[in-house]
Order: sequence, then C-alpha cells, then structure tokens
Amino acid sequence: MSKITFLGAGSTVFAKNVLGDCMTVDALQDFEFALFDIDHERLKDSEQMLKNIKKNLGSTVKIVSYTNRKEALRDSKYVINAIQVGGYEPSTVIDFEIPKKYGLRQTIADTIGIGGIFRTLRTIPVMQEFANDMEEVCPDAWFLNYTNPMATLTGYMQRYTNIKTVGLCHSVQVCANDLLKDLDMPTDNVQWKIAGINHLAWLLEITRNGEDLYPEIKRRAQEKQKTKHHDMIRYELMNRFGYYVTESSEHNAEYHPYFIKSQYPELIERFNIPLDEYPRRCVTQIEEWKQMRDDLVNNPGLIHTRSHEYGSYIIEAMETDNPIKIGGNVLNTGGLISNLPKKACVEVPCLVDASGVTPTYIGDLPEQLAALNRTNINTQLLTIEAAVTRKKEHIYHAAMLDPHTSAELSIDDIVSLCDDLIEAHGDWLPEFK
Repeated sequence: MSKITFLGAGSTVFAKNVLGDCMTVDALQDFEFALFDIDHERLKDSEQMLKNIKKNLGSTVKIVSYTNRKEALRDSKYVINAIQVGGYEPSTVIDFEIPKKYGLRQTIADTIGIGGIFRTLRTIPVMQEFANDMEEVCPDAWFLNYTNPMATLTGYMQRYTNIKTVGLCHSVQVCANDLLKDLDMPTDNVQWKIAGINHLAWLLEITRNGEDLYPEIKRRAQEKQKTKHHDMIRYELMNRFGYYVTESSEHNAEYHPYFIKSQYPELIERFNIPLDEYPRRCVTQIEEWKQMRDDLVNNPGLIHTRSHEYGSYIIEAMETDNPIKIGGNVLNTGGLISNLPKKACVEVPCLVDASGVTPTYIGDLPEQLAALNRTNINTQLLTIEAAVTRKKEHIYHAAMLDPHTSAELSIDDIVSLCDDLIEAHGDWLPEFK
C-alpha cells in the first residue's frame, strides 16, 4: 500500500484541507494516510476528523496515527510538512516582544525580518532530522513543504539534503482572482503569469482574451487608495514599482523599509498596517479552537469539498501522469530567474507529472522587481548560512541586511537584539559559536 505522510498533522484545519482533498481523488483510494505530530491530543483529533470525512465521502483510504516519526515515514511516497517549531508560546511571543523593546515592530514575522530569521534557525534542525529519517526509510519520497519561512526552509532542503523538495504556498493561485474581485472586475477567461520569491512574487502578466488588464487595474487601484482598505501596501507597491505582489499587505509591510517606521508613525494609520497581527490571530485561534473542535472533530456528519491547495493536485498528477501547472518554490538552478542569485529559492510556474516537478524558465524580472527580491534573498541566504555553520556572525549579518530591521536600528542594537533573542529562545535553538 502506498503512503502519504503528514508531519504536523495536529494542524487540524490544514490536515482537513490537504488530506481531505486527497480523499476526493480516485487515484489515491488505495493509499495509507500516515499522521504524525508531537502533540498526541491534537493528533488524535485530526485522526477522528479525517475518519469522519472518509466515512462521509465513501473513501477507501487507510488512516493511521503514529507516535514514532520514522515509522510514519517508512516507505512513504509523499511527505507533507506543516510543522511550527516553538509554537505561539514561547517562540512567537519572544519573536515579537523582544524586538519591541528596541522599537522594532512587526506584523506577521514568519518570512524574513527578525521573526523570520529566528523561526528559520529553530526549524532547520528539525527539518534536517526529517531529511535524515527520510534518507533512511523513504529516500525517493517527494517532500511537499508548507512550513514558513518558505524560501529558507525549502532552499535549505534543496541545497543541503538529498530529498526531492518543492515548497508550496496558496498565495500564488489566489492572487489574480482576489485582485480582480477586490476591484469589482470579472474573473472569467483570465490568463496570468507569476514569478519571484515566496510572498514576494510578482503578477508579471494579467490578460483577458489577450487584452492587458493592468491599465484598468491600476486606474481602479488608484481610485480605491483614496479611502482606507485592507490592501493599501500592495496597491502602493504596484503604483511605485509597476506590478502587484502575491502576498498580503500585512506581510509586505515588513518586507520593505518604507512602511513601519518609528520616525513616521503616521504611516501605520495611512496604510492601515495591523501591527502585531500574527500574535492577535494566534490568540483568536486558540480561543476559537473549542468551538472549531466541535465543528471539525466531534462532527460525524463532516463533509469536505476539494480546496485550492496544491498538495492533492500534485500527488494526483504524479500518480496519473496527467500534467498540471503549479507555482512552486524551487532552487534557482540554471538561472530560472536570470537576474536573481543561483542559490536563491524562487517561486516560478512548474509542470508536474509522473516525472516530478519541472520548473519553467522565466528569464529576467523587471529590474526593480529583481532588486526588491534581492534585498530579501540577502537575508534568506545568510540565515541559511547561520543555520549551516552555527556561527553567530551570520545571524548578525542576516539581521543587518534585513530591509526593515536595518532601516530602524543601529548595527550595535541589531547585534544586541540578536543576542537577546538567542538567549530568550534557549533550547529551541541549536548552539551558535
């Protein structure tokens, strides 16, 4: 029996989406779904929920929970990763509260910035453990990474392990439709092309029946900017740099040096920036979990319809050899995006079929977009360097080159902040010399 292994299966809602999707696929009915999580209570919840969905879909998959990770991985064909190392408490709280003491504010802190750097540093050692297990018990499996920071974690797996890895984020497939809906424009017969890096990929083309939609998009966006709305940062970036970006305004507020500035506090109000947004979401989700648990876990009538997440479509394409196109995070080997570094993990259109994931060549991005990507890639590559060498100096380098951090803090304060975070995270981090 073929196997799909889900690491971090206690992420109940996400397990519902990805594995629930897989249950709707005819070609996957003979698979075992192997669930693993270090939180055994949440693991049991996800198993119960998936068994309810299985019954109501009439699926014939086998659902098994494991408390031994290596056994969950043994002989697997596909491994889905959705872990969060350190959780909301203590790690996310540390990533937000200590920088605040230095006057450094964040919104999401899961990609780059101080929060993204330290989330990477505590996650890569766990990912290396996954790779070690996989090389022993399922060396040919595909590793589908959903865990952030996407570019650093996926890039690490691709450069420093032998595991076939692709990074997946749903911001690509919803980008064009969400933009058009927000501007009250029809979404039918639309063709689009997106490339860049994760959370900072660019809507390079958008047409309907061959007609360029950008002039009308920009006209409507300029009009919409006259009143406060949820997407003001992305519209401002499009106005200044010419193209719309995939990930939300609350994310993009902290990827650039322009928006969260203690010297200009009025920008927070002007661009409707939700500081401390991610901790707020975490608290809300924790409070709502009891009700959600009743709806998901203790609901024998639970049904599921296939979502837009890429996971099930990728596995189906590999199993059936019916090709699909996805936006995947892959190493920039051979210069897929020719004006970005070859060590970068880039997000480009990819063909998926029985032979695996084949990325497509993009060529040069518009130079201003490549430049914005490179500012983030600098920090990503140095964070990976810190994780590989275990040298503190590279943590400092990553932070000193981060666009938002370096725009706000002096070099001395950046080094001091990193030292404080290393101390506060304690055993959640490996030892750095």
